[in-house]
Amino acid sequence: MRIFSGNANRPLAEKIAAYLNQPLGDVAISRFPDGEVFVKIIDNIRGKDVFIVQPTCFPPNETLMELLIMIDAARRASAARITAVIPFYGYARQDRKDQPRVPITAKLVANLLVAAGANRLLTMDLHAQQIQGFFDIPVDHLHAAPVIVKYLQQKNLNDVVVVSPDPGGLKMTYAYSNMLQAGLAIVAKQRRSATEVEAINLVGDVKDCNALLVDDLTTTAGTLCEAAKLVKKHGAKSIVAAVSHAPITLKGIERLKQSDISELVTTDSIPPQDWKGFPVHILSVAELLGEAILRIHNDQSVSSLFKIQ
Repeated sequence: MRIFSGNANRPLAEKIAAYLNQPLGDVAISRFPDGEVFVKIIDNIRGKDVFIVQPTCFPPNETLMELLIMIDAARRASAARITAVIPFYGYARQDRKDQPRVPITAKLVANLLVAAGANRLLTMDLHAQQIQGFFDIPVDHLHAAPVIVKYLQQKNLNDVVVVSPDPGGLKMTYAYSNMLQAGLAIVAKQRRSATEVEAINLVGDVKDCNALLVDDLTTTAGTLCEAAKLVKKHGAKSIVAAVSHAPITLKGIERLKQSDISELVTTDSIPPQDWKGFPVHILSVAELLGEAILRIHNDQSVSSLFKIQ
């Protein structure tokens, strides 16, 4: 087994390698004067089981191109098997044609990964689970829920209601509510644009309860903050948000600071950033990913890691 990392989230790759008691593979990644990416794998990987850790987070085009070139380099170096470990799968929101003349970029990225030479994919909390079907190679889809729920249970919150900020996240929210043995509510929303969201109605009772907003990712925090406003209006005592991935923008941070959300819980699937004083608790998914890598390498079952209820 050999573990390699791109530049997207090297600290996470180092934690994964430490969990596996493996050194991180030696790879040189540089840029030509015109900005082209150049990759050279220093270690001999002929016949090796190679895992390349690279979330396609900001800047997505750079990190994705780095990953594709690393996969191609590993394939041409005669690696026995190449697994792309993508904790955060970028372009996942473009998973369908919801208006005329638009691409399905999540499928395009899947095609690129397979064409580059990836033999399998290990990822976590895809924006839409159906994206697994875009691949003609095996996909191991993990969930951050067990890691996040373990932290939430330590807070000993009473009268918890898990709230889905949109109908699309109902399945994830239902899993959280089962694990926490909590109530369930759903916010209906209307998206005005990529950055503007309007919360319309709340299905469920949150009065005098501690609300937990659950989503797979937040960028501009529009969905979370509008949902929090509606939940507070319906009488919630406190509001905590839990998201698997937080590629947040400055506008999103400002929204969170002005919202009724008291804390955001997320993971290190993407590199940590400056939250400008907003209370954020970042949990590591290195052990979860490391255990999955170990089981894939040893041809063992990974299904127990998928369980979120």
